[in-house]
Amino acid sequence: MIADLHVHTIYSDGLLTPEQVIDLAVKKDLKALAITDHDTTLGIYRAIKRSKLYEDFHIIPGIELSCTYKDEEVHMLGYFIEYNSINIVNLTKKLQYERVIRAKKIIANLNKLGIDITLSDIEEDLEKNVIGRPHIARVLIEKGYVKNINQAFEKYLNKGKPAYVKKCELTIENAINLIHNIDGIAIIAHPGLIKNEEIIYYCIKLGIDGMEIIHPKHLRKNFLKLINIANKYDMIKTGGSDCHGKLVNGKYLLGDYYVNINNIPKMKGMIKVVNL
Repeated sequence: MIADLHVHTIYSDGLLTPEQVIDLAVKKDLKALAITDHDTTLGIYRAIKRSKLYEDFHIIPGIELSCTYKDEEVHMLGYFIEYNSINIVNLTKKLQYERVIRAKKIIANLNKLGIDITLSDIEEDLEKNVIGRPHIARVLIEKGYVKNINQAFEKYLNKGKPAYVKKCELTIENAINLIHNIDGIAIIAHPGLIKNEEIIYYCIKLGIDGMEIIHPKHLRKNFLKLINIANKYDMIKTGGSDCHGKLVNGKYLLGDYYVNINNIPKMKGMIKVVNL
């Protein structure tokens, strides 16, 4: 039961449709996939529908929630969530609305800097209410203001840069409670990238279920440290590619970072055919 448990689609800041993601997962011989778009569950329905074309392929409904704690951004992954629950629907609608408002403010800041960018430049994304800084960064690239995504963030969009706007904040406690309330498993996303290690122990205190141990940006030292913490506190150990549909060295990361669900008893027991 090989599974990539961290994948994004066009419903957040990914470049691939849910259908393309599923087809690619099957080509890479995966048996399960978690759709974990940022602050939305809108792509899950299409992913489940596409998965019906393949025998013995499982979709794990998920989400990646952005939180803030002690001035650091922390991401929470929710797995096996009731993605049509009124609780998650109401929250994601609010978060998506706030994303659009934030995008408008960022664009206004860019305009003040003499950069010619408007909402119509990201109209397709705006219609889906999935606007994020990466969408604005891509427009900056297209218009020749920057060479790549990293430069867009380093020059304009990161915290402390001239176009930055603070986002709507969700507390770690609220994120964990929400995931648990909709029957999900709460996991810290890419904890090896968290600067303040105390945040990991704070999450453990709040009842987090596990950590994402395997991730493309984790160094070996991160992996070993996280394994030790997870074992000490009897936590679920997950992993995934965090694929956004970008080619890295000519190939997609999807399926290159994975876990075996059979080695995670709690998750294995929750695998089932998800109905539309």
